[in-house]
Amino acid sequence: MAATTTRNIMPAMGTSNSVRLAILLLGAAGLWWSTSVLPIFRSAAPARDLTERILADQRFKPGALSKALLWMEREPSRAAAQASFIRAEALVGLGVAEGAVGRESPEEADRELAAAEKWVRASLELNPADSFLWLMLYSVQTAREGFATENIRYIDQSYSSGPHEGWIALRRNRVVLSIFPMLSVSAEERVVSEFAAMVDSDLIEDAVMNLTGVGWPQRQRLLAALDKTDVQSRKSLQKRLLIDGVKVAIPGIEYDERPWR
Repeated sequence: MAATTTRNIMPAMGTSNSVRLAILLLGAAGLWWSTSVLPIFRSAAPARDLTERILADQRFKPGALSKALLWMEREPSRAAAQASFIRAEALVGLGVAEGAVGRESPEEADRELAAAEKWVRASLELNPADSFLWLMLYSVQTAREGFATENIRYIDQSYSSGPHEGWIALRRNRVVLSIFPMLSVSAEERVVSEFAAMVDSDLIEDAVMNLTGVGWPQRQRLLAALDKTDVQSRKSLQKRLLIDGVKVAIPGIEYDERPWR
């Protein structure tokens, strides 16, 4: 979909859902909190290690990421590994912003989101093939300003850079399904194919969540796309849906009233 110069806001319910999912997606960067601080903020710890821990859903104590960000800005080796440090700063900044949303004043939360956006953009300038950060750029823009059609181009970039990265699909598919009616035809096809790939990879719990949640209005199209996926994966999907009392037609699978078999 071509970028537009004027803001095009979805109907109230769609806008609310897309903004809510965008804020939740900030947390999906792996920036969760716990009661203990991991010893990763020493000057000897490389930014790459910090990045890997964040993306692996390590848990951090409130305030720990802010301290990490301060350390990174002062680290002497920052210039020698600029791309790694700036990517880590972007991820840490997103975590700080996620913590500020709902906890701090709207003004403070927006300041943290604006700072996170700055780091995300800086990282993408150095590595424009980072499909995860393109998704994060969409997320932080939506969290700050609400849904806007021109920001869909960031999702398009995410798909172009990483169309088959499973761990990104888990974060991306649900968010993009929430704005499905606003997508271009080619983007719709990517989202539907991504959902089918999730089922084919036995990511059944996530597929069920997407199908029965934001993807429910598109259920016929999503289910029709499963015709070439693994038969056992389709059966697993049917069983899981029946446990929740959801009865739908899945291509090539006979309806089974007894999902426990």
